[in-house]
Amino acid sequence: MGVGRSVPANMSGPVAEFVKSAIAKDKVVIFSKTYCPYCTMAKEPFKKLNKEYACYELDKRNDGDEIQSVLGEMTGARTVPRVFIDGNFVGGGTDIKKMFEDGRLAKMLA
Repeated sequence: MGVGRSVPANMSGPVAEFVKSAIAKDKVVIFSKTYCPYCTMAKEPFKKLNKEYACYELDKRNDGDEIQSVLGEMTGARTVPRVFIDGNFVGGGTDIKKMFEDGRLAKMLA
C-alpha cells in the first residue's frame, strides 16, 4: 500500500460492525487521535458540560486506519474527530466548539 492510500472500507466487516455498535452503545461517541488538536477541541465542551463520552483513540489501535475508512464511508470524511450524538454524526472539532458556544450542544445533550 502506498503512502496516503487508504484501505477501502468493508461496510459489512467486523470493523464496520464495531463502529456501528460503538456509536449505538453510548450517547456521545468521539473517534479521535491522542495528538490531534481538533480532537482535544471536540472533547473540551463535553468536559465543560460535565457530560460523559466514549472516546476511541485511533492512533492507539491496530485497526485505526480501517476505522477511519469506515467513518469516511459513513460521514463523508476520514478526518478526526468524528463526533456522534444519539447515533447521529454531528461533526468535528470546530463544529462541536461552535455548537457549544451557541447553546445547541447543551440542548442535544439534555
